[in-house]
Amino acid sequence: MIGLDGIFKGENGGAAHEPGQPRILALANQKGGVGKTTTAINLGTALAAIGERVLIVDLDPQGNASTGLGIDRRNRNCSTYDVLIGEAKLREAIIPTAVPRMHIASSTMDLSGLELELGSARDRAFRLRNAIADLNTDATDENDYTYVLVDCPPSLNLITVNAMAASHAILVPLQCEFFALEGLSQLLQTVEQVRSTLNPTLTIHGIVLTMFDARNNLSNQVVADVRQFMGAKVYDTMIPRNVRISEAPSYGKPVLVYDLKCVGSEAYLKLATEVIQRERDLRAH
Repeated sequence: MIGLDGIFKGENGGAAHEPGQPRILALANQKGGVGKTTTAINLGTALAAIGERVLIVDLDPQGNASTGLGIDRRNRNCSTYDVLIGEAKLREAIIPTAVPRMHIASSTMDLSGLELELGSARDRAFRLRNAIADLNTDATDENDYTYVLVDCPPSLNLITVNAMAASHAILVPLQCEFFALEGLSQLLQTVEQVRSTLNPTLTIHGIVLTMFDARNNLSNQVVADVRQFMGAKVYDTMIPRNVRISEAPSYGKPVLVYDLKCVGSEAYLKLATEVIQRERDLRAH
């Protein structure tokens, strides 16, 4: 299996993002269970709710984003695996969801063998970038996406590097727990490697603190530590521990569809507003 160092020795393909193309944000953290998929689904839903046209790209072999949006495994005839090995166009893998203005390119377990499949192909780190490049070519009003959210697997492997090489920015969900900062420095190191070798314009869009419990002293300490360490990169919005957020995926629904009035839904709507504001600030500069 090819290590990250081998991937980073590939050609620097630049960012190659054309005007009129969607903004591409990768949700990445090599730690599992931090709310990455939950954030992809619900941030996407919240963005769609305020008028954006959103595509979720499920790059996790477990396919939890697809399942959490009610996409039956039997209906994933064409997946992101087929796209990355070059056997299908990205648009062929896209399925509508129950959320208006939000679609998904679903995944299957086949993705887990991608590194072996691609071997030492020169463009192996740019497969996703190339697939997204013509996404809005000949698009209709319904599917000219303004945002692409890439749900990465909980590891720093070829799939995650593909997501980073294709993205404008990284959004990092970080659980409010004792080891939260431990893996963050490794992730930031990988982002720096991608920036220096594959995608010079890649930035950290922001860090969203998840599973926050205001009654827990440890949660509050983690928040203080992360804000001290990362400063303005940390979003003001925090995603609380909320039973409705946990229940929603078992019904194949985002929490905003499952229970719009719960605190979890309110938090994701606030996060979407904050993401849009940061985008405006970036354009202004």
